[in-house]
Amino acid sequence: MQSPQGGSGRGKKKSSSAPNAGKPRQQGSGKPKAGGQGKSSSASKSAKPAARGQQKTKAFAKERFGRQLGAVKKPNKPARRPGPKPVPSTEDGIRLQKVMANAGVASRRVSEELIAEGRVEVNGEVVTELGVRIDPARDAVHVDGMRIQLNETLKYFVFNKPRGVVSTMEDPEGRRCISDYVKDKNVRLFHVGRLDVNTEGLLILTNDGELANRLTHPSYEVPKKYLVQVNGPLPQGVGAQLKRGVELEDGVANVDSFKLVDSTPGKVLIEVVLHSGRNRVVRRMFDAVGFPVKRLVRLEMGPLRLGDQKQGVVRALGPQEVGHLLASVEM
Repeated sequence: MQSPQGGSGRGKKKSSSAPNAGKPRQQGSGKPKAGGQGKSSSASKSAKPAARGQQKTKAFAKERFGRQLGAVKKPNKPARRPGPKPVPSTEDGIRLQKVMANAGVASRRVSEELIAEGRVEVNGEVVTELGVRIDPARDAVHVDGMRIQLNETLKYFVFNKPRGVVSTMEDPEGRRCISDYVKDKNVRLFHVGRLDVNTEGLLILTNDGELANRLTHPSYEVPKKYLVQVNGPLPQGVGAQLKRGVELEDGVANVDSFKLVDSTPGKVLIEVVLHSGRNRVVRRMFDAVGFPVKRLVRLEMGPLRLGDQKQGVVRALGPQEVGHLLASVEM
């Protein structure tokens, strides 16, 4: 392996003075141009903006809050119910690019590029004209298949629930509950589903009733990932048994996936994913196979994950996360 300061490096520097040599020439049009080194340098500099222009315009590029989740994966079945047609360009309504900018998608100029590229839908119809005006209270806007929440009164949060906290907003017995961790008391929030008092992890808080109903409805099959701690050692076949399904008092339940994360003397960590939202279903399933749960943490729900969020913290979701969450239940 040659040192960067060796003869090979000096040879490359000398060859860069030739008109057709060097990496900047490869990024341009590839055609040699007449003239001295000054023109070659100018051509190299002008090639870089051209390369940038060929890249796909990125929505939410300057988003400061929330997680970057990428593009929405479209389901096999129709994802949205039909809505009203886009409002024609009249004096009524607000220009689409302005609505997008106000919603945090991008600047007005970048929003115009997204519209021109055919990546914006209004009520299920692709819009490419810049003069379209819409009613944010009535129309549904999607960018790259992701719903943009235009109702500023709707709030979305993720709470990392500690052990010992009751999954209620108020507790008549005076135990620690969710409202003890919510700073803004002026917004009436409710939790989506619940975690028992000894279970930790991700809990969605919102005032969006339709979203909450869909997230908890079994027909939408929202996946949930849990980290499970049991006493070891864990014999072979337990994972396969949980995948096949175990009989509980309210019917058969099974996990979608079973992954052994770590195993130390006397302790085993397992990741399981399941769609069921039945009460204490993870604990009951592990009880049924003879390994009572010692610690249980919900890591993910749909597109949302805890990541490095600390326990007891309530975090507001970013526009991308809200869009993915709505898309996960076909909104």
